[in-house]
Amino acid sequence: MSSSRSGYHHGDLAHALEAAAMQLLAEKPAQEISLREVARAADVSHNAPYHHFADRRGLMKVLAERSMADLTAAVRTAIASAADPVAALVSGGTAYLRFAVEYPHGFDVMYDPTVCIPGEPSDTMAPLIAELEQLLGSASAAAGLDSDEDVLGVWGLVHGLGTLCAAGHFSLDAALRAGEAALRRMLPR
Repeated sequence: MSSSRSGYHHGDLAHALEAAAMQLLAEKPAQEISLREVARAADVSHNAPYHHFADRRGLMKVLAERSMADLTAAVRTAIASAADPVAALVSGGTAYLRFAVEYPHGFDVMYDPTVCIPGEPSDTMAPLIAELEQLLGSASAAAGLDSDEDVLGVWGLVHGLGTLCAAGHFSLDAALRAGEAALRRMLPR
């Protein structure tokens, strides 16, 4: 068991480190978070993170995986609570876009190609990506957008709007209105 400067012993070091890292991610980009800073935030020795993360890249992978799990859960909940297929598509897209804006650092680390290498996701990340694709694909198909190109267009639309909005190019309300209007225009007549 690791001990901190204050003598506190963690019963679940992994959970404490991940919680501290996610709290730091809420405040700053992943690239600015060090293992030493995670140790300080978790109130453990500076070597304690190495019991859970092999290196800094291991920390980044966990941040990306936890963020993807949160995004997938938000999209799943939004789609499941909608009244009809079109509302489910709009709600799922809205949840995706909101996540990008409300958790920009988590969103960035998920899609950082040096952390989650395209085509080579981690064993934890792969099923999360597959579920997100399935959620967006099923919602699109149920609303009448059933081709692979349509699904890619839906994902690209909400991802692009979320990225631009998170970067400050327009307001969340404007992005949400534009996203819904574009999704509705994509639907078959």
